[in-house]
Amino acid sequence: MNRRTVLGFAATSALAGLAGCIEGVQEHFGFQGVIPVEIQSEAEETQNILLESRERESGRQSYEQSYSVTPGETVSAPHLDQTEQSFRVAKIENETMVTVRTVSVTPDADLVKIQLYDDNLVVEVRRDDGENEIADGEDGDGDGNETAGNGNETDPDATGNETAANETDADADDE
Repeated sequence: MNRRTVLGFAATSALAGLAGCIEGVQEHFGFQGVIPVEIQSEAEETQNILLESRERESGRQSYEQSYSVTPGETVSAPHLDQTEQSFRVAKIENETMVTVRTVSVTPDADLVKIQLYDDNLVVEVRRDDGENEIADGEDGDGDGNETAGNGNETDPDATGNETAANETDADADDE
């Protein structure tokens, strides 16, 4: 055997040995996948928004970002962890939350897309199984949407989306 063959075999053997360990290392150190967050403004005026996320199991706030998005701008926000969580987007006017959308983010989510309009806010969670969730306030069916600042809360019996309603109730207690 020549030297190149021996070195090539050693390198291949080392890589093959490590291949099975990568998942264990990721689990041990808590590495998780990420879910991209994209914000797109279709509005004619600058929109101020607040993004928040809470872990489902612990209720711990795991994400909080604020943005001022100009008309026609697309913003890539920091990624969400690929965990079970409630994700809330609030449109802010005069330091008050005027429109709030809440969606469920699960590990099978591929993208969270937020579309801003002058009079509305749409949050879409795209999943790899094709079962996308959209919170847009257009149908009024209590799908995790609320108008903030007036005491209205999501009715968990309207769609069975108790997670969004519970998250909303918890936030009302925090204020």
